[in-house]
Amino acid sequence: MPQPPQDTFIVTLTPRQLPALQPWRATPALLAYRLGPGGRLLRADNALLPRGSLMVLSDRGFDGLGQTAPLCQEIVRECQARGFVGAILDFESRLPPLAQIAGQLDEPFARRDWMLFVPEAYAQSAPHGKVMIPSALSGGSLQLRLEEAVEQFGRERTALALEKAAEDFYLPSPTGSGQPLSQEQLEQLKERLSPSIFFSGDLCARYFTYMSRDNGAHFVLFDDEDTLRRKVEVAHRAGIHIFLAPWAEISSCAAHIGVRRYPSASRNFQDIKKPGSR
Repeated sequence: MPQPPQDTFIVTLTPRQLPALQPWRATPALLAYRLGPGGRLLRADNALLPRGSLMVLSDRGFDGLGQTAPLCQEIVRECQARGFVGAILDFESRLPPLAQIAGQLDEPFARRDWMLFVPEAYAQSAPHGKVMIPSALSGGSLQLRLEEAVEQFGRERTALALEKAAEDFYLPSPTGSGQPLSQEQLEQLKERLSPSIFFSGDLCARYFTYMSRDNGAHFVLFDDEDTLRRKVEVAHRAGIHIFLAPWAEISSCAAHIGVRRYPSASRNFQDIKKPGSR
């Protein structure tokens, strides 16, 4: 009988957090690079950057200036020199140069059999890239959202980006956006209100409501380790087996959401296998 597909977990973390990830069957994606002003590639100095990892490339501080072609060549050279097996384009802005960067990295990465993860907004720019679908929704159905993504991009190109989200929405919420809450703020709110907490099967998230004297009705939507596990299960039903997650958010529940341990206590990060290999 054919073996069921194995999950690939790619964990974003700082170089200092690497020792904590060693016991786990997950590929590190290093938060050590960003696009600087004028199209420069900036990197963390003196950081442990093991071979077989992925580069996480942030656009924070990017001003859209400078030539993209030399920048992309520098990114490819950096990946070659470090022995990286791919990159995650952590682009939060919507700038034409960022679409050009995604497009100019797409073919060189595909030719070298490197993985390129892109936000959904840049999926058309990088037709070989894997598309990151956020796990947090404020409306609709996660199952339907992932099924539509698979239909549009294909199973091999679709990855679920897990995040332990928490937001406080005013009711009504015409924009569908709320005020982000830190884990500490969420726990303080729950402790102060002692609310009745419910689970939304469509959103795969927990929620509660409360009233404020200042601004009326509120709706708080949040994740915990159980909702993250359920989101992985929903992704499986849609045929998705590639997951990205921040180590800071899953470190306490890695096994619960499906990340496996190595038989020994640790591994040598210099010998990381390419994600998806056995």
